Amino acid sequence: MPELPEVETLRQDLAKEVVGRKIRAVSVANGRSVRRHQSAKHFRAPLEGRTIRSIGRFGKYLLMGLDSKDILVVHLGMSGQLLRVKSVKEPKPKHTHVVITFTQGGELRYVDPRTFGEMFVSIAPPKDSALPQRVIPASNTPGGEGAALRKSVPELEHLGFDPIEDMMSWDKFAVLLRKHHAGLKALLMDQSFAAGIGNLYSDEILFAAGLRYDRYSDGLSAIETRRLYRSMVETLAEAIKHRGSTLADEQYRDLFGEVGDYQGSHQVYDREGEPCRRCRNPIQRVKVGGRSTYFCEHCQI
Repeated sequence: MPELPEVETLRQDLAKEVVGRKIRAVSVANGRSVRRHQSAKHFRAPLEGRTIRSIGRFGKYLLMGLDSKDILVVHLGMSGQLLRVKSVKEPKPKHTHVVITFTQGGELRYVDPRTFGEMFVSIAPPKDSALPQRVIPASNTPGGEGAALRKSVPELEHLGFDPIEDMMSWDKFAVLLRKHHAGLKALLMDQSFAAGIGNLYSDEILFAAGLRYDRYSDGLSAIETRRLYRSMVETLAEAIKHRGSTLADEQYRDLFGEVGDYQGSHQVYDREGEPCRRCRNPIQRVKVGGRSTYFCEHCQI
């Protein structure tokens, strides 16, 4: 599943490619991809004729702000891809479920073989509503707007902090950790705690912090808490710099269909039996909550 670094890579590319473009037409080939709407027509109506003004991200969700103040929300699920093509004549990949055609030419295609992802339009409150009008920051660099992004889309209010957009002091992070009595990996993957971290990056973060997956969140020392917070931010930032991770199934592709580059830097994920790059002991794999977890018994305590 694409996690925060992969989605942030897409956000940065979309900010350069589609901001300012007017949507001429929207076609839906699979209603499951727009299942929050009553029909494909109900999904298309607030999009056609509108201009994309900004691109945001919160956790694993992409947020495309329109000139109507509505927001097109995209979640890639397990296998989703967003692909930008310059010509409508380019062959469409199998499982292309939604196509957005721009008046200036080209398309944005949503491809999702397993259909766990979705697209929906979050409708802005009326102008005379007591609710504040929302704004999606248009910055091309990550950082600092998480709270505003979450508040702008009521459908995302259940999400926790975004490790990149919601920068915080380590002591505030410590308070959040102490509110839970949970294994570190399970908590990092809990989207109501931290939005955007999944199976892959939780393993990489915990290795960088030198902490086992089953350590309890309310049992860390101050030094360990600082180490975990620093590792979380630095690991995700480094993965963004390398445009995310593309695994053996090659399901993750960037906006232009290219693979990510961070997989070559993985320290533990999917490296069972291979030597740890720090201590040379073999990487271990166990099942946690039905998911494979990779760690080094000697480097993580």
